[in-house]
Parts: sequence; structure tokens; C-alpha cells
Amino acid sequence: MGQASCKGLYQSLFDYKTEKYVIAKNKKVGLLYRLLQLSILTYLVVWVFLVKKSYQDTDTSLQSSIITKVKGVIFTNTSELGERLWDVADYVIPPQGENVFFVITNLIVTPNQRQETCAENESIPDAVCSEDSDCPPGEPVVTGNGVRTGRCLRAENMQRGTCEIFAWCPVETRSRPEKPLLGKAEDFTIYIKNFIRFPKFNFSKTNVLDTEDRAYLKSCRFGPKDPYCPIFRLGSVVRWAGSNFQEIAVQGGVIGIQIEWDCDLDKAPSECNPRYYFSRLDRRFSGNSVSSGYNFRFAKYYRDEAGVEFRTLIKAYGIRFDVLVNGRAGKFNIIPTIINVGSGVALMGVGSFFCDLILIYLIKKSHFYRNKKFEEVLSGHPGNGKVTSEQLQNLQTVEA
Repeated sequence: MGQASCKGLYQSLFDYKTEKYVIAKNKKVGLLYRLLQLSILTYLVVWVFLVKKSYQDTDTSLQSSIITKVKGVIFTNTSELGERLWDVADYVIPPQGENVFFVITNLIVTPNQRQETCAENESIPDAVCSEDSDCPPGEPVVTGNGVRTGRCLRAENMQRGTCEIFAWCPVETRSRPEKPLLGKAEDFTIYIKNFIRFPKFNFSKTNVLDTEDRAYLKSCRFGPKDPYCPIFRLGSVVRWAGSNFQEIAVQGGVIGIQIEWDCDLDKAPSECNPRYYFSRLDRRFSGNSVSSGYNFRFAKYYRDEAGVEFRTLIKAYGIRFDVLVNGRAGKFNIIPTIINVGSGVALMGVGSFFCDLILIYLIKKSHFYRNKKFEEVLSGHPGNGKVTSEQLQNLQTVEA
């Protein structure tokens, strides 16, 4: 028994399989086969070549540079600052115009701070004390404004007070204004200049219209009718991002400006145009959540007539703009075209494979089709010693 199995395995090593074509006159299977072929062909033509443009060589290693400028002035009159005119040097940080910039819309001002001793802010839990031993000297106040001096300052007839600290005094105590100081900043304009280059194709372009008219950039505004004007109204950008300017100006936020370049270099360079998308990047919390908004502190330093340094502390609320650039370029190349055409031809075989499964295993006459498709031809003399032309026929027609 074992020798017979080994002999059969040995002989099978020298078997040769050749393809046999059987034409099955089955209308249902034939219709299914043509539908599968049509579906695969539609997928190749429409999706692979027309939509995805897989006949092109692509470059996604976009090289980009961003230059930004903000323009606009506002006049304010407050008790802390008096009458003041705000221009771009006052409310834009950083001033050099990068792809990330911040526009101040609201602020808390603590003027005339000097390095001396004073009481810590009552709202800071680590500064609360009942006696001097609660304020070890030289220890900083956690999330506070300075270091403890060793004294506990209590008001008359009060059992609890706050630690005395050495810091920039007086410390910041005012709350955020409910109305933005620079609420009219929505009429400011943002100039965004973008240079891009696709190194694989040595193709460069910018989002600014190539014109010699010096008055163009002073009068144009970005819109559907003028996509090559890089001047954006600040309030419009916030609105396009789905936010209300007066609301975001109170506590601040982060706006994303995305410039997308999708260039088909088989067409004229003028067809490669930028597309702009605007979105609110910071998470908006409901109500007056402490996690909402965007702010930071900075100070302006001065010296009095005696040479003693003092400063004005500013807690700035505003809108941070992140300009993001991405893109791709494509151009015809014979190599990806051949690869995708070859893959399409191979995919056509899926229809034949699927219909073969139905004929051989799923329909009622599957055994009949199976016997016709698979035929064993022995060398020598099968049956009566002769191999007829009917047995060697490579193409047979099978009626359903």
C-alpha cells in the first residue's frame, strides 16, 4: 500500500497540466460573466484612471514657504491704559509674519508692577494660611506669583489669610473682561503669501496673482471670483471656520487655514490653483469652562527716574492662526500606466474564476460540467488502445 502511494506520488511529479476551454451554453452564468467584466472595466476606467489618475507619477514632497501680514488700527479708551491707538505692532505676535501668528482681541492689564512684598492672590489654594508657620520663607507658592517671606497676612478678625510673597507687586487680580477690548478687529485684513515647489517635477507656483498693478493688493479681497487675491478679512475667516468673531474674541481660540495644492501637470500651469479650507482647531467647551479659549502673559518693562525697574503685565486673549500647506502633483509616466493596465488585465481573471466556481460546485449539473472541464489523457493506449481526435479536442461546446 505504501509503495503504491509513493509510486503514484513519484509519477505525479511528471504530470503536465494544459488548459482546456469549455464553452458552457448557460445564459445565466454567461450574463453574470459579462456583468463582472463590465464592472471590472468600469472600475479600471472610471476610478483607477479618471478619478485616481493612476497613469501619473506623483510627488507629495511639497516644499512650502509662508509669509503673513496683518493690517488694521483700533482706538480704545480704558481706565488702565487711557486713550490708546492699537496698530499691528501692538496686537500681532510674533511681528515677523510666520505661518503661525496671534492677534490680540482681549486683555487683562496689571500696570506698575515692582519687585517687592505683597499679599498673594486669595484665589490660589497653596497661599491660604492661618499662621506664620504655614508660610515657610523661601518656598515658592504652587501656581502662584512669588516666594513666601514667612508671614501670614490676615485681615482684622479673620482666622485665615494669605501668605506674604516677594514678587512683582501688585499681583494680577482682575478677571477677564466680558466684552473684547479689540472687538472691531474683525475688520482687520490678513495677507497670506504662499510659495510652493514640487522638486520631482521642478514645478513652482505662488498663490498671488502675477500682475504689475501696484493697487491690486490694496483693493482686492479673497473670494470665489478672485481666488488669487491673498487678502482675507479676519472676521470672514472666523465665520468660514464656523465661529462667531465676538464670541471667540472674548476668551480666544485657534483657527486653522489650510492651503491645498492638487496639481495635474499634464494640463497648463494655470490650472494648478490653491484651495482654502478654514476650521476651528481648539476644542470648544460648553458654558464658561476653564479649558476654553487661548491666552498667555507677557510684560513690557520700564525704568523710573531713579533707575528702578517696573513693568506692565498683560494677559492677552486672542486668536491664534495656524497656516497649514499640503499638496500633490501628478504627471503622465509610462511605468505606472503599464503596471495599472497589467493589474487590470489580471483582475479580469476574477470573473472567469468566479463563474467556474458556480459551474463546477453550485448549480445542479455541476458534476456534468466538472467532468467536461477536467479530463485525464494518458500516454500510451487508453481504453481500446487509441486516443481519438474527440478526446484531444481542446475546445468543446457544452449545452446547458
